[in-house]
Amino acid sequence: MASRSAIIDAFLAAAGWEGAARLALAGDASPRSYSRLTLAGDTAILMDAPPAAGNDVGVFVKVAGHLQGLGLSAPQVLANDNEAGLLLLEDLGDALFARVLEHQPAVQPDLYAAATDLLIALQASPPWQGCRVWDTGHLVGLIDEILDWLPLKGPGAKEAISAGVETVLTALPPARPAMALRDYHAENLIWLPGRVGLARVGLLDFQDAFAGHPVYDLVSLLSDARRDVPDDLRDETLTRFARAKAMNTGEVRHAAAAIGAQRSLRILGVFFRLARRDGKRGYLRFVPRVWGHVQRDLTHPALDPLKAVLDRGLAPPTENLVATPCPTAPTA
Repeated sequence: MASRSAIIDAFLAAAGWEGAARLALAGDASPRSYSRLTLAGDTAILMDAPPAAGNDVGVFVKVAGHLQGLGLSAPQVLANDNEAGLLLLEDLGDALFARVLEHQPAVQPDLYAAATDLLIALQASPPWQGCRVWDTGHLVGLIDEILDWLPLKGPGAKEAISAGVETVLTALPPARPAMALRDYHAENLIWLPGRVGLARVGLLDFQDAFAGHPVYDLVSLLSDARRDVPDDLRDETLTRFARAKAMNTGEVRHAAAAIGAQRSLRILGVFFRLARRDGKRGYLRFVPRVWGHVQRDLTHPALDPLKAVLDRGLAPPTENLVATPCPTAPTA
């Protein structure tokens, strides 16, 4: 059987990129990896997503085509091998929102307004055919999968917290499912000022897109594990979204708190799992911020049932807890 390196070399040769220089790019917690290729002054991005690790690049290609059909800046697919889990993609550059804002903090309102307007436009069209739906049951299931890794207080805590999440999500006012890109935040958005309108926002990491509550991606944008979003900008963005969607602002804030708490708890569980099981401690630096998001969301009166069970069943997650035994966590 050919090595992974040989499979990649053959893929690049067939795509006309044989001999290209490769520069590994920073990855995330997923089993995918990315490299920037340079050949004769041109650049492209190689996505290496081994199918054995549960990746399916065919979904990325399908979602990218859907987004491009809406006039949005998903990278063009230059070559693909679904069976091998390899894609060659248009290089949208390095101007991630997070990097731009480090050097130009004054443009933050403009970038977040553009990102919000993109969500509004995206949700004006139906998701692609076959898009999976994340309903309340699925969101609760995601919590069930990850709670074992957090510092729970005694037997029954996991079941009580899961039930508390289900209670607050079930109490949300009905909302038509809308397309969500899932990891919609400043590290996955690229500023493309040379393009026009919504196309100025370049999109990355959308292969896990789904149809769910319309505030999901808005929460992802505003409750960012990696950077602080000022309270006034958060409030302005929630109001902007509610008005454009003709939704009640109070209902949007209620949904943002409930979805936000579910999402932040899941993220904390993922960070602790990466540290406790895999020895990857780098994400622990984000734990205080994400726990702060949970505490903020719990101040919404509709989340009182969840706050009560968290107070009883979950120790405030801190980095030093990673070194302690986790008796309830799976061993693999």
